[in-house]
Amino acid sequence: MSPDTNPAGHGPTPAPGVPVPPTAARTQALGRIPDVREHGDDRPVPRRTVISWALWDWATQPFNSVILTFVFASLFLVSDSFLPADIAALADSDPVKEAAIAELASGYGIASTAAGILILLLAPVLGQTADRSGRKKRWLGVFTVLLALVQFSLFFTFADPAYFWYGAIVLSLGAVVSEIAGVNYNAMLVEVSTPRTIGRVSGLGWGLGYIGGIIALAIVVGLTFADWFGLDTSNGLAYRLIAVGCGVWTLVFAIPLLVNVPESPAPAGAKRVGFFAGYVHLVKDIARLWRTERPTFWFLLASAVYRDGLAGVFAFGGVLAARAFGFTTTEVMVFGIAANLVAGASTIVAGRFDDRFGARAVIIATLSGLIGVAVLLLVLQDAGSIVFWVAGLVLSACVGPAQAASRSLLARVTPPGMQGEIFGLYATTGRVASFLSPAMWALFISLFGAIIWGVLGIAVVLLLGLVLLLFVRLPPQGRER
Repeated sequence: MSPDTNPAGHGPTPAPGVPVPPTAARTQALGRIPDVREHGDDRPVPRRTVISWALWDWATQPFNSVILTFVFASLFLVSDSFLPADIAALADSDPVKEAAIAELASGYGIASTAAGILILLLAPVLGQTADRSGRKKRWLGVFTVLLALVQFSLFFTFADPAYFWYGAIVLSLGAVVSEIAGVNYNAMLVEVSTPRTIGRVSGLGWGLGYIGGIIALAIVVGLTFADWFGLDTSNGLAYRLIAVGCGVWTLVFAIPLLVNVPESPAPAGAKRVGFFAGYVHLVKDIARLWRTERPTFWFLLASAVYRDGLAGVFAFGGVLAARAFGFTTTEVMVFGIAANLVAGASTIVAGRFDDRFGARAVIIATLSGLIGVAVLLLVLQDAGSIVFWVAGLVLSACVGPAQAASRSLLARVTPPGMQGEIFGLYATTGRVASFLSPAMWALFISLFGAIIWGVLGIAVVLLLGLVLLLFVRLPPQGRER
């Protein structure tokens, strides 16, 4: 599944009616980082620094798109390869085989749920630790290397039932490592942007992530059509080599950030605390956030809802294409590549609208567009696959900008010195709400008896998130220009 523009010595202006202690006291309480941009310095960040930071999205997206979504987990781990030979030999429509595949999917779901709980427990505290130590880049480097090692470890997931749980656990650990690395990465956004460029920088990262993931996927598809140049691909070797390739990709393209992006200083006067003591401080900081930065608190909750709707668009898009509109496996793959390329390009472009009109305006516009197109897709379903192609690409063009603008908006309203912790909460709240889209998808399908109605369930989640966002009264720095 990031990062504060505060003018001349002041934190975000509160919403009307929200009590705020004096600026000096607030500064001391939050342990602010004395960043030059807090004093009105809008000097441009070197282009090399910005591009190096954005390339980390490019570096790590193949883990999500190739490993978790399109290839390793869906086509290999939950497949015949991990069934007993006698059951694997049965026809796909045989109830015994269907039940066995469902059991694999359930097992992988259990491992993924455990990963979600770990993220929920670890992300805010580890983000807080990075804030207090001034070592966000160092921790990002550590978790990036760990993510590459996880992908290398998948090479040992042999196509045998005895290795299923090994593969499921390694994949889930990778999800935890990726999410925690992302907390530190997102928290660095304010260090590679200025108040005037934060939107386009966030959009550049998201956009390169989409494009990098799809280029990696296209390479995999190309190797598949080339029959792996005659390699012996038995025992899952093709999939295991894909995992190794993604690990190499992660290491190579993460190097520019580690070399060219400077480390931020530790907050003035911040004291290091132990890991378990960090939970005590976390509770206190959340209470302080409620008292002094209430718009940020409410935005975390609102964004958790609509971000789950955004995730649902991609999570169920392939199922909708295949089951409701009759796309073949190849057509689904081609659509996935096209959709992600459109999402990447639109996200980069939308970053300029973010800086011009404000991140909140971009989020409201894209969420409204997503809801409208989802309803049209339902109404016009009888027109055939062309409807899904057009509507699906429009949906993809809206998802990326909404995600990038959410990151830049949170960066703008986050109190200085709390970037890592707040983005840890951002990851945590997203996990807490992650049941909404699957639940509404399943509910609407069960109520109306057809898969196409699931899209209306996703639209309801997006609508709920939009309504909650409209009630969040952001400070001027959150509204921007």
